[in-house]
Amino acid sequence: MTDDIREAARKRIKGRRDFWTMLFVFIVITILLNVIWLTSSSDAANRYYWPMWPMIGFAIATVFSAFSTFGPGSRPITEDRIDEEIRRMGGNPDRSA
Repeated sequence: MTDDIREAARKRIKGRRDFWTMLFVFIVITILLNVIWLTSSSDAANRYYWPMWPMIGFAIATVFSAFSTFGPGSRPITEDRIDEEIRRMGGNPDRSA
């Protein structure tokens, strides 16, 4: 049981670390895209803001990653929750097995 808890904790820590890494990469890429946009066009009045498209896509991915990492589905599954689901399925939650 202790090994299971340690493994679950390890996965949660890794998930959080991966999320913060993704957020950092999003910020760096956003800055880079904006610098490219600012330096690539000389006509300031008629510049189309094309960086918004990759930024929107990356933002959507970041939101889903945050939800997966910190949202309600990120909580560990408890033995009580498993027993409740077994009862709902019409079985008898026998923990002795």
